[in-house]
Amino acid sequence: MSSFADCSIFHFIQGSVPSLAAGLLFGGLAGLGAYQQSKDPKNVWLSLVASGTLSAVMGMRFYNSRKAMPGIIAGASLLMVGRLGLQMMEKPLKP
Repeated sequence: MSSFADCSIFHFIQGSVPSLAAGLLFGGLAGLGAYQQSKDPKNVWLSLVASGTLSAVMGMRFYNSRKAMPGIIAGASLLMVGRLGLQMMEKPLKP
């Protein structure tokens, strides 16, 4: 509920409905992906798709506007894509 409240407050400050919708969508996908990973550490596909898409979209916004916030989000999402990629290639530990 706190994340939703934060998004709602930011929406009223910023005034952008598409930004609010995108934030709620990607936040929900990231949360669902994290939940899936908590159940099965190798199930990274939803998180990977959400982070990759967010990285591409925010990277394009940063390239076009040169504003700091899209660049920060794109960088953090790109780091997450790298982390998830490494997690996919990791060999399972033998019991």
